[in-house]
Amino acid sequence: AAALLGVRCAERYLSAAETATAGGRAPECWRPLLPCRRHPGVRPLQFALSGLQAHAGHDLVLAVVDTCRTLGCEPPHLEGEFERVGELLALLEERIHDELMPGPELLEIADPLTHLVSSWSLERAREAAWSAARTLWRLRGFPSLAEEFRQRTDAGAGLVGRLLLTPCR
Repeated sequence: AAALLGVRCAERYLSAAETATAGGRAPECWRPLLPCRRHPGVRPLQFALSGLQAHAGHDLVLAVVDTCRTLGCEPPHLEGEFERVGELLALLEERIHDELMPGPELLEIADPLTHLVSSWSLERAREAAWSAARTLWRLRGFPSLAEEFRQRTDAGAGLVGRLLLTPCR
C-alpha cells in the first residue's frame, strides 16, 4: 500500500507538470511555481518548499483517497503508509534546507527569507493533509460537495505556495 500511495502522489505531480508544459491549467497548488521560475527575488529554497507544500497539501490528500478506492479500504488503514510517505517528504525537506538555505554569512541579508521559511511547517501541512483526506473520503457519497472540498483544498495549498514564493531580495 505504501508503494501505491507513493506512486499515486508522484502521478499527481507528474500530471500537473505535463499539463502545464502542454499549456493546460495545472492544479492551483502548482500554478504559483510556474510564473515565478525566473523571478530574481525568489530563491531556489522557496521553490523547493512551495513544491513540497503542493505535494503535501494537495497531491498527498488525493493520493490517499485514490489509494483507498483502489484497495477498497478506509483512510485509517493507510495511516502507517501515509506516515512513511510523510517521513520521506521530511527527509527531502531536511535535504532542501541543508543544500539551499543560505549560510550564516548571508543570514543578515536573508532575514526575510529566514522568517518566511521558518513560518511554514511540513508537519502542519501533513497534519492538514491527513484531515483533508479523511474528510474527502467521507464526502465521497456527495460528489458535488466532495468536488468543492477538493477545489478548496487545492486553493488553500496554492495560497500557501504563493506565500512561500514571496520575493525576498
